[in-house]
Amino acid sequence: MRHPVSRLRTSALAVGLALAAAALVPAGPAGAADQYEWAALGDSYTAGGFVGDPQPALGDASRDGCDRTSDAYPGVVERELAEFPPGKLVHLTNVSCGNATIDNIAGTKQTPISPVQPPAGGWTAVDPQIQRAGLNDQTDIVTIGVGGNSLPFGGMLLKCLELGATIGESCREHYTNPPAGEESVQEKLARVQDEYVTMLAKVHEAAPNAKVITVGYPAVLPEDGSACNRLSLTELGSIKHADVDWLRDSVLKPLNGTIRQVTSFFGDRYVDVYSSSVGHDACQPAGTKWVEGVCGDAEDYWPSKLAGTVLNCGLIQKRVTLVHPNGAGHANTAAHVERAVRVALLDR
Repeated sequence: MRHPVSRLRTSALAVGLALAAAALVPAGPAGAADQYEWAALGDSYTAGGFVGDPQPALGDASRDGCDRTSDAYPGVVERELAEFPPGKLVHLTNVSCGNATIDNIAGTKQTPISPVQPPAGGWTAVDPQIQRAGLNDQTDIVTIGVGGNSLPFGGMLLKCLELGATIGESCREHYTNPPAGEESVQEKLARVQDEYVTMLAKVHEAAPNAKVITVGYPAVLPEDGSACNRLSLTELGSIKHADVDWLRDSVLKPLNGTIRQVTSFFGDRYVDVYSSSVGHDACQPAGTKWVEGVCGDAEDYWPSKLAGTVLNCGLIQKRVTLVHPNGAGHANTAAHVERAVRVALLDR
């Protein structure tokens, strides 16, 4: 829940921007042209996963396995824009999907992996997100939060957990001088940059008149790895302190830097949520953290066990959250994305 003063300041800003935008929007007949079209694309850090109510609802025939939720930042921003419209109503099409890679935005289909009520035989593959969102020359705003799964950051975290439980090789050593068949971290980041360039080019081609906004990743790791309680699954588990520092400085920050750099190259707007979330990482106590740890608090429909592994968060009365934002983390991202959307719409 937002602090009342923070909410008041946000609302005041929203009203001011809405009035300014209204003065720029010519009056016209009611219809589709009297609303802005916003498409939200991205991975689980956009979709939400375990934050709020599932969208579509559990049991709905249209569920696709992407784990979008009501309290993920697109939904939070949508409600704020509805309360204080920026001159016109804003219609949101949210096709973000857990586990999406950069290529799933504009290149290839994705087979969702939601652990929540999967159908017999598994989930059906879904089209690239630019197709699902119906991007065209009428699209006004596109927000994109993607990149982590293309490294993949989650897979690297799991490897760091595995290596942290041993005395031998560190995670840093594994990814700096990798075994045959494994990319080094430098190769991973270079590939991500190329993929991001291709993706943004395709987004602009599909939505030539849209303002494109990219969203970086929050400070999921502390500024000092020694702040983590080793072996605590509500934090970063067995990951060694030195590897926490390496993941932050050599993986997460460069990933955000890559996204920012490519975004700037295209003349688009980058939303930095890292700076504002420092001190709210997964190793902070409950109530301060904006990111849950390996195990954490989540809605009741979310699983406590990670299929295919020995991880069972139910043993400590938690659920498998694998270092993802909680409600407070999404609220922070929402505040920054909302401002970026409003500013972008002033240019329409």
